[in-house]
Amino acid sequence: MTAIGRRRFLGYVLAAPTLVTAAGPDPGLPSPEITDLLDLNDLMTAAALPTANLITVEVGPDGTVSFALPRAEVGQGITTSTAMLIAEELSVPVGRVRVTLADARPELVFNQLTGGSNTTFATYVPIRVAAAVARSRLMQAAAAELGVAPADLTLKDGVISGRVGRSVGIGELSGRAATTRTLRVPVELAARESFTVIGRPHNRIDALDAVTGRKKFTLDLDVPDAKPAMVCRPPTINGKVGSVANLAEVRAMPGVTDAVVISTGVAVRAATFGQCVDAVRALRVTWRPGTAEGKSDESVLRELRAAEPPLGLRPPTPVVEGSFTFHFRSNSALEPNCAIADVRADRAEIWSSLKSPIVAQQAIAARLGLPQSWVTVHVTEGGGSFGRKLFFDAALEAAELSQRVGKPVKLLWHRADDSRQGRTHPMAISRVRVSYLGGTVLGYQQRHTSVSTDLGHGLGEIITALAARLPGGDLSFAQTFFQLSQTMPYQFGVGGRLLNETDRGFNTGSMRNVYSPDVTCARELVVDRLAARMGRDPHRFRHDFLRDERSRAVLAAVAEAGEWGRPMPAGTAQGIAFHSEYKSVSAALVEIDCRPETVERPLRDGVTGPRVTKAVFAVDAGLAVNPRGLEAQMMGGVMDGIALALTSSLHLRDGHFLEASWDDYFYTRQWNTPPDLRIIVMPSTSDRPGGAGELGVAASMAAVACAYARATGAMPTTFPINHGTLSFTPKPTVPPIPPSPADGLDHAR
Repeated sequence: MTAIGRRRFLGYVLAAPTLVTAAGPDPGLPSPEITDLLDLNDLMTAAALPTANLITVEVGPDGTVSFALPRAEVGQGITTSTAMLIAEELSVPVGRVRVTLADARPELVFNQLTGGSNTTFATYVPIRVAAAVARSRLMQAAAAELGVAPADLTLKDGVISGRVGRSVGIGELSGRAATTRTLRVPVELAARESFTVIGRPHNRIDALDAVTGRKKFTLDLDVPDAKPAMVCRPPTINGKVGSVANLAEVRAMPGVTDAVVISTGVAVRAATFGQCVDAVRALRVTWRPGTAEGKSDESVLRELRAAEPPLGLRPPTPVVEGSFTFHFRSNSALEPNCAIADVRADRAEIWSSLKSPIVAQQAIAARLGLPQSWVTVHVTEGGGSFGRKLFFDAALEAAELSQRVGKPVKLLWHRADDSRQGRTHPMAISRVRVSYLGGTVLGYQQRHTSVSTDLGHGLGEIITALAARLPGGDLSFAQTFFQLSQTMPYQFGVGGRLLNETDRGFNTGSMRNVYSPDVTCARELVVDRLAARMGRDPHRFRHDFLRDERSRAVLAAVAEAGEWGRPMPAGTAQGIAFHSEYKSVSAALVEIDCRPETVERPLRDGVTGPRVTKAVFAVDAGLAVNPRGLEAQMMGGVMDGIALALTSSLHLRDGHFLEASWDDYFYTRQWNTPPDLRIIVMPSTSDRPGGAGELGVAASMAAVACAYARATGAMPTTFPINHGTLSFTPKPTVPPIPPSPADGLDHAR
């Protein structure tokens, strides 16, 4: 083992967890955060390690390289970055690497969960090791073929050449390089200074198919006899079917083949989705109450306030305090929730974009009463997720419906279904108190009180998924999740943060991160107020209190590129904020226009309000495998941050959400997209990637909030800022809650 250097790894990874120990802190450095020693990304990576040896790379006779990625591609670009890793180690063009998505593989246990910005972080070494093992075997086979020593061979563009001019393609060697035995072999990974693919900007490998309509999503698949299906859902959250007055009439409607009651509503199967919509609208259902019956924004807010843990005794020194409310937000991806199911007596086959396919497979098997080995779950590429596809409700419904009717189905959620019955980011209150004396910050306390976030999808383990649904079963798990995903980036003396969750009556989940956008926004607003109280510039204050040089570098980058401190007209302002997570750091600078002529400008079918006119975002995510992909992710994060700060939230009334689709759920529109947008990917000396997928949102949201406060002179305490100004008066000809929520996309205004 002493002969294995820093770039040498074992191709066969022993199936045992690794214990990571940390040296004691240097007395001259600030005391470490728990996330400095172990964060959520570390935890997920360690859990995946025992099955890392089951990841394999396959070389075909035609010289192409294939890899079944045990993660879900939902638009974040991991198939591209994975192809780049393999291309680097095997010295083949990226275009010759074929990355597909692996079916549910129960033997992978914790190694098939997509979330927490963990994919590249966790798979960076295992994928490269698998490719390096293949390279080593190919070189040995080539040495035998060409009659030379492996050291005398070079591999480039998929061709192995000797010094005397003879060469052979890797495809020709694939059969001879294979072995029927499992071998434990040392491999040496390519050194960073030799990289020709990793770290270079690369277009997405699926970009052309995406823009030409050839990319295949779930409902594009041609499964024999799988006909469209939809579900008539309750008018209130999680209501249940009481009785159906006209099932026979609906079954006789044009194109309808089946109409049956399932656990979540009344499902119909028809020849077209249009006929499904007609049938759903025609159903006359009596509903039983749901889990949020009679609740509203105001009543949930009262529950949260009653559940807030105390901040402790107020210190005798000066303090800065703030309390911030964050409303429910939709987690509806661009691709509607959908799944295909073909259930027979002795087997079941499912197709869906799933980020926790092992748990989905286990849950579907339990719902159907079949052995798990009889259920095949195919993971398809998805059109967005942001945490939504960690849940597999569409796949469960499709499987249940297919079993009930004995036919394959293509089940699609109506857009309104996902806004009202799907997953939402929970309403929360975050309270902050900072104590200081002179120019010293003495302590920082934050209490985050939230509607319970459903973590029932587990971390790739069905036991966790079931335990989280028991009363009080996931309280400690949620607190652990909170502590391992949050960090204090400033040297703010003695501090602490606590999570308290309440009210399990809602269908909740993460949305482009779990707690960080709200927690960070509250903190950064108070940091701005603290800087003002101390008579300090917001940028310089952050710079001086940040805990490390890497953090200060991203802050300096946005300040310089965004011309921090430049003169601004009255009613406009700059805002700056910082966020760190999963061994990555980020900063944002925005400029906002809150002048009356901007806020009150007329817009067709839209809301106006302040406009973000400029955004500069800097990120250091360690080694960026594909800087172009990272840049695109951060662009999306900036748009999310603007939406969460200004416009996008759900309005709860009488146990239901009013918003139904994008026409009245106001995600960042073109009129509020900054015409001046710049993403700075910082150079990094790290040999490993950090977590990146969930960065972008928190710092951007906080910067917008800080800019708004400086432009208006009023600290915002409710988010999105215009939540209370949107008017949702139902149209006179449409009842507030139609008999079926599929009764149109825009009934709420």
